[in-house]
Amino acid sequence: MYPTLLLLQASANPIFGTLFMYVAIAAIFYFILWRPQQRQRKQHDATIRSLKRGDEIVTAGGIVGEVVLIKELTAGQSSPEDQITIRSGESRLVVERGRIVKVAGARAAAAGAAV
Repeated sequence: MYPTLLLLQASANPIFGTLFMYVAIAAIFYFILWRPQQRQRKQHDATIRSLKRGDEIVTAGGIVGEVVLIKELTAGQSSPEDQITIRSGESRLVVERGRIVKVAGARAAAAGAAV
């Protein structure tokens, strides 16, 4: 008896049904798209901030290199504008911290140097 009464009340005012549909769609987008994306972005930022000398990185342009020097522009804080000097092949390049896409780690750099 009660479920039928609830359906009758919902169909009497279509605004509640439409509002429920929009809230459900927003919740689905939040839990499937936005929340995991935020978590992945925070993890990437933490990885980039924890760069150290000897790590192997990949830049947004596809250049693979080993971190040689980290020059922080603001004292004690890492920012996307910090300058990272990398060694790629026989060249040394200066890239911004914010342009680093992937950090392979120090072990991968040591293994690449041994070959």
